[in-house]
Amino acid sequence: MTPLTLDDAQKLVDDWIKSKGVRYFNELTNMTLLVEEVGELARIMARKYGEQSFKEGETDHDPASEMADILFVLICLANQTGVNLTNALLQSIDKKNQRDSYRHQGNPKLL
Repeated sequence: MTPLTLDDAQKLVDDWIKSKGVRYFNELTNMTLLVEEVGELARIMARKYGEQSFKEGETDHDPASEMADILFVLICLANQTGVNLTNALLQSIDKKNQRDSYRHQGNPKLL
């Protein structure tokens, strides 16, 4: 499988929306969907890695599926608002490098 860049992913989602999805949901709807998907991931994480147990009949225990749903909706929001996720991620890493380069290394809670 060919590696997928963030730019590729943004184009792939845009192509899918335009060919299969009719149009993008509005930004507020997509923001709400993003929060909903994060909640679904949180439910799985709390049960699989936390102290909660799965309810009887719950069969979806795969966090990868929910993470992919989150990524899809996040990409929709990026496309709608003109955000290039590659550039945004690189800027975020640069910010973290400037702000947090040594912050965590001396944290006794992490040692």
